[in-house]
Amino acid sequence: MRLALLSAAALLVAAPAAFAAPASVDVNVSPEMQKKFDKTYGQREADLLRTDLKKSVEKALARTGAYDGARIELTITDAKPNRPTFKQLGDTPGLSMESFGIGGATIDGHVIAADGKMSPISYRWYETDIRQAHGNWVWTDATWTFDRFARKLAHGQDVAER
Repeated sequence: MRLALLSAAALLVAAPAAFAAPASVDVNVSPEMQKKFDKTYGQREADLLRTDLKKSVEKALARTGAYDGARIELTITDAKPNRPTFKQLGDTPGLSMESFGIGGATIDGHVIAADGKMSPISYRWYETDIRQAHGNWVWTDATWTFDRFARKLAHGQDVAER
């Protein structure tokens, strides 16, 4: 009986943490970046990057429980691919998937805590060494940027000063 009471007490203490709502994550593309997607990279790529950033942040936050109950609004303000996109390949005869360059991304946004407090967040990372920029995927460096940002955000590191 005593063990059952202790177990019930432990459950009640842990209950608020167990029932906290995970952070909601909303990802958009800036108007300037949307013009780049429309003209150069293709809308398919914008949708892919938005989904990738959202999943990266949600997965990282779920692991740590950071920002439970908060709303996180992010905007992809810039992204550079490592390899030509499908639209670029179609628009430019002679362009090859063997082509590669340095890529990365810039993310801006804010966190709106459950109490209504708004905190700006910003992160950018671009590869600087062409020898490291030959990933197999079109958006390798942008994906690295998203994953690094999500990990830092989930662990409470200051991402507003990057």
